[in-house]
Amino acid sequence: MGKENFKLIANNKKARHDYFLEENYECGISLHGTEVKSLRLGKCSIKEAFVHIENGEVILYGMHISPYEKGNIFNKDPLRPKKLLLHKREILKLQGRIKEKGYTIVPVQVYLKGSLVKVQISLAKGKKLYDKRQDIAKKDARREAERDFKVRNL
Repeated sequence: MGKENFKLIANNKKARHDYFLEENYECGISLHGTEVKSLRLGKCSIKEAFVHIENGEVILYGMHISPYEKGNIFNKDPLRPKKLLLHKREILKLQGRIKEKGYTIVPVQVYLKGSLVKVQISLAKGKKLYDKRQDIAKKDARREAERDFKVRNL
């Protein structure tokens, strides 16, 4: 990710399990002050999050940002929809692709890049059950190979 300081806040492992991730986009996110402070403490979840394009704007739903402890009246609703900041041509490209059957947009990571909060979204195609079984079988085979390698090298 380059030389700038990068701190991962939230990772969506479920996205890699349920979807084939094709194209990645890094986008900004519109937040309020106490939400940024809470994110800096690492209090965020994107497990149930999803992305929709409405009126030419990319909106992130279901991202939970815990209320900031010292924020009292300035705290916002933890599950409020958040606007993602992308270039117009990227939004139009995404809009065209999700009209195709089987494509959707999923959030993959939330991270700090320098002093900015960024969200990595991905154009994804849903996996079928047999695809998931193949991935699980590959993971098990890799784990067995690592275990055998570890036993031999002792």
